[in-house]
Amino acid sequence: MRVDAFHYELPPELIAQRPAEERELARLMHLPSGGGDPEDRRVSDLPDLLPPGALVVVNDTRVIPARLLGRKRETGGRVEVLLVRRSGTRELEVAPGDVRGVEVWRALGKASKPLKFGADVEVPRREAETGPAALVVRLLGRADDDGLLEVALWSPSGEPIDAALRACGHVPLPPYIKREDEPGDADRYQTVYARHDGAVAAPTAGLHLTNAMLGRLAVRGCDVASVTLHVGLGTFQPVTVEDLDQHPMHAERYVVSQSTADAVARARARGAPIVAIGTTTVRALESAADPERPGHVRATSSETRLLVQPGYAWKVVDGLLTNFHLPRSTLLAMVCAFTGAEPVLAAYRAAVEQRYRFFSYGDAMLLWRRG
Repeated sequence: MRVDAFHYELPPELIAQRPAEERELARLMHLPSGGGDPEDRRVSDLPDLLPPGALVVVNDTRVIPARLLGRKRETGGRVEVLLVRRSGTRELEVAPGDVRGVEVWRALGKASKPLKFGADVEVPRREAETGPAALVVRLLGRADDDGLLEVALWSPSGEPIDAALRACGHVPLPPYIKREDEPGDADRYQTVYARHDGAVAAPTAGLHLTNAMLGRLAVRGCDVASVTLHVGLGTFQPVTVEDLDQHPMHAERYVVSQSTADAVARARARGAPIVAIGTTTVRALESAADPERPGHVRATSSETRLLVQPGYAWKVVDGLLTNFHLPRSTLLAMVCAFTGAEPVLAAYRAAVEQRYRFFSYGDAMLLWRRG
């Protein structure tokens, strides 16, 4: 399908640069399941908008401080590296006669001059522009399968890599947030239920939920289950082709546990809807759909390159809480496939007129599957 079918005009000032003062106080546009005009609500209203007994599924991935700001060891030139996903370990000679185990990652990188493979980049602790490197990144080359860089990471002091990343890495805010990360982002660009490290972007619909809201969902009789999908380039990669069928989706790791598969089965047995919190949750559930039992999922751990656009045959998800997405994006295509392009794009135009806040730190929509 042509990408320009998912275009809308967005004034730049509506792109949220900071989160709402409180998570639940973000605005919520509700598109009722039976049609009709969108309702202007607050995210705090979500428990009242869901049918009693609904199964709410969240993505419990945790965002890692994946943005590394360092300098080339040889020249002192600035380099920015965005870690995308861990791909393994290997033995590497990090200095003459010093061979040690290093972590290997896929990454993006940029610098004022072309990156030189084999170069080492020293990354200091966040509070120190200079001083001993907490982490060293060696640019090994370009990966064969996805065009990303392959880099090796090690800590000169022998500190575990996870600890070194916490010391020197920055919150990987998306590029449309035109500011550097601040201390508060470490909390607000993370869901309250994040458990498993691995994402390089937040599952942003979940940023609106609080522990108190999860408690209110339980009082309403709603079950809450989780999947894990480590958000990477597959979700947010810009579309540069005219036809979505030609868009290459990067792989993202996901896990659907047996307990979540069982929770879906119980919801189906009682006739309750499956409500996904965010498009990444949708990708995990739809990727794990059980072909032998419509509406159910299988426990699985795998990779997904699922791209959803109008015409997709929905298998699992009935309701969706999601943020407002970029024009001409795969995420907007998914939302249009879920509820219909015409009502979704009309709702987006209304959201612009009503000055909703857009993208990662912005407001939310609650939609229901049609067809």
